[in-house]
Amino acid sequence: MRAKREYRDRERTEVAVLDALVDRSEEGMTVFELRAAVEAEIDDLEDALARLKTDGLIVVESDGDRTTIKPDERVVPSDPSETDAERSIGEWLRERFPF
Repeated sequence: MRAKREYRDRERTEVAVLDALVDRSEEGMTVFELRAAVEAEIDDLEDALARLKTDGLIVVESDGDRTTIKPDERVVPSDPSETDAERSIGEWLRERFPF
């Protein structure tokens, strides 16, 4: 699943992080899991997480032993098919051809 359309006009790494988190919105992901899911340098990933946290688009939860990151509920589409149907040709090309 992908993040809502209104949150897709962000830097590439931020969108990749949001998409990965939306896929696992219930259980969340650790930084290590995000690192494996998002093709980005660790510094870019850290910067993206910081910007998303500042903008209130992710929630960080810690239970002492494990820190998980979840998408804010407004980022998760209520209907899973709505983001795929609204995908523009530009988004499709961006996914197919790394620029």
